[in-house]
Amino acid sequence: MTTIAWQRRRRSWATTWALFRRNRRGTVGLVILIVFAALALLAPLLVAPADIDPALAPNSPLQPPGQAPPLGTDLFGRAVIDMLIVGSRVSLTVGVLATLGAVVIGATMGLFAGYYSGRSLGTMLTALTDWFLVIPWLVLAIVLAAILGPNLLNVIVVIAVTSWALTARLVRAQTLVVREQPFVERARALGAGDAAIITRQVLPSVAPVIVAQGVLTVAVAILSETTLALLGLGDPDSLSWGRMIQEAFNAGAMSNGYWWWILPPGICVILVTMAFTLVGYALEEILDPRLRNSKTR
Repeated sequence: MTTIAWQRRRRSWATTWALFRRNRRGTVGLVILIVFAALALLAPLLVAPADIDPALAPNSPLQPPGQAPPLGTDLFGRAVIDMLIVGSRVSLTVGVLATLGAVVIGATMGLFAGYYSGRSLGTMLTALTDWFLVIPWLVLAIVLAAILGPNLLNVIVVIAVTSWALTARLVRAQTLVVREQPFVERARALGAGDAAIITRQVLPSVAPVIVAQGVLTVAVAILSETTLALLGLGDPDSLSWGRMIQEAFNAGAMSNGYWWWILPPGICVILVTMAFTLVGYALEEILDPRLRNSKTR
């Protein structure tokens, strides 16, 4: 990358960050994400493995909030706050990794479907995307999770496979516009091949859409992991917020009044998904000139 190109890229990121800081929704979402990310990173230092082991839990079972553990304990005597901290690591990891997989699949499908629109390859990829959009994702996720087995890697794969279609549709629509732009026609006239045009001309132009949609997809991925865990299709050896809710539900936490066991992980899921949604919409407004201009009118 030349010095001039690097300077332009730095100015672009600086402008994006300045606009993001003025967006209240995005700032609130970012602060929430920083807090949960810090908890996830510090989880090994804050919670010992024995504290979340049902056989070694040091507290009395089903203590309500206000006593030694501030958020009470579960049926095994594990502190709810310790499980929330450890669960944040698993839930965020699943959400981010599944989103990376979904974005890579969706962006690739969308780029080729849009660039080769009108040809057999583009038609086939568009039909496949439409099929994934209309099929109930939960049914597909349940089938895939049952076939692959309940472990963390398989959960990530299942969520990625069932979450890429919307990204592909948005990237395809943007690619259809970009491929008709003069700079693409000029590159084609100069003898650039399809691979070079897609990677050097089209991809940078649709990157803002990919980034914004990727952030929004993390929220969907975390909700998907929670849903699969509730259905008993999550990793039984990994403690996530979804597994906390499943264990509390199976133990009759709601009917027996153990609200402190089931409510906190649900609130954490809501806060994180809301935060990613706020950041995603803020980025969409900033990176899409049409939305940014409509806000300033």
